[in-house]
Amino acid sequence: MKKEHVPAGSDVSAGIFECNKCGKQITTPSVSSLPPCPKCNNGDWKVISGVGDAKEDPYPYQKE
Repeated sequence: MKKEHVPAGSDVSAGIFECNKCGKQITTPSVSSLPPCPKCNNGDWKVISGVGDAKEDPYPYQKE
């Protein structure tokens, strides 16, 4: 399932993500916690390539 936006802390597949605040792009391998933007510390990313949140665990640090 491809999402357009993902928050920092999300479990994501490898891809390119763009900060929704400053436009900084990062390329990341599959990670269990997408970091906040290294330039402005924003926590909201636009998915440029990749699949965004892994549907099995979209918010790994969020308590239910």
